Amino acid sequence: MLRLEEATVRFAGRAALDRVGLEVAEREIVCVLGPSGGGKSTLLRTVAGLQPLDGGRVFLEGRDLDGTPAHRRGVGLMFQDHQLFPQRDVGGNVAFGLRMHGAARGEQEARVAELLGLVGLHGAARRAVASLSGGEQQRVALARALAPRPRLLMLDEPLGQLDRSLRERLVVELRELFGRLGTTVLAVTHDQGEAFALADRVVVMRDGRIAQSGSPLEVWQRPADEFVARFLGFDNVVAATVTGRAADTPWGKLPVPEGSPQGPGTLLVRPAGVRLVDASDGLRCTVAARTFRGTHVAVHLRPERAPGLEAACPLRTAPEPGDEVGVVFDAVEVVVLGGSSGA
Repeated sequence: MLRLEEATVRFAGRAALDRVGLEVAEREIVCVLGPSGGGKSTLLRTVAGLQPLDGGRVFLEGRDLDGTPAHRRGVGLMFQDHQLFPQRDVGGNVAFGLRMHGAARGEQEARVAELLGLVGLHGAARRAVASLSGGEQQRVALARALAPRPRLLMLDEPLGQLDRSLRERLVVELRELFGRLGTTVLAVTHDQGEAFALADRVVVMRDGRIAQSGSPLEVWQRPADEFVARFLGFDNVVAATVTGRAADTPWGKLPVPEGSPQGPGTLLVRPAGVRLVDASDGLRCTVAARTFRGTHVAVHLRPERAPGLEAACPLRTAPEPGDEVGVVFDAVEVVVLGGSSGA
């Protein structure tokens, strides 16, 4: 459906997109993650035709979009701040794209009713935009973007202004809706939970380049390098030298999965793989702090003469700050990363 070939955009000599190659299949939902300034919004604006390329090409269904203005690309775009027309009612907002395409009034009314039903706002066509909650406005913006039946729907931080409980509910509804409609989606977000819940494929960007692309499970289980691991929130990352089924690290000799890359590299231990035992066993640590995370407690550990560690523990067994504990490591939760420590 969508293909970018060496897409490049520069601002004041700096590459906001640096020879990016990306493909999005028909009916696929792709979410682009990355820190501010990583290039994800520039990528979206480039595909939409709102930002010209300095190099490379963008194809939609095999058609080169070079020189095609935004309103003729056949893509839908939904922004974080909704950008609804306050002077129009809900139905007028949803029908806007249809009117621009010259649809007859009867067709407009039927399509508006259909989409408002799909997004859970049945019968709301005559409501004023100002009377809607944030979540309802988001649904109207989505219905408006879907109304002209775009070949590609692009979402820019689609749920960024909503509270967490509403975001978590809407992201499930969006995935079901896109699946039912067969919509091809390219979304950018800074929210990892949102991306992993919505996407068929996650793309992580850094400094205008793609750092990793894969299914949510692949990216979560096997981050490509230290940057991706830390961006996903993993802090148990150190330099290591792997020999066979073990790695020499500042935390001592750790087990690694069979088939791990050999030699110098970088090692990640997920918090679930940091197991607490009696202080007389394993790596001796002091509990520096603990943070309640809802499903578990994050226990922050301070070993002697080694980097800090985070362990994930059940609430009922989590030690108190100041306690002395031992640590052993589970090879299943150890990942040998690409790239060197500090990259």
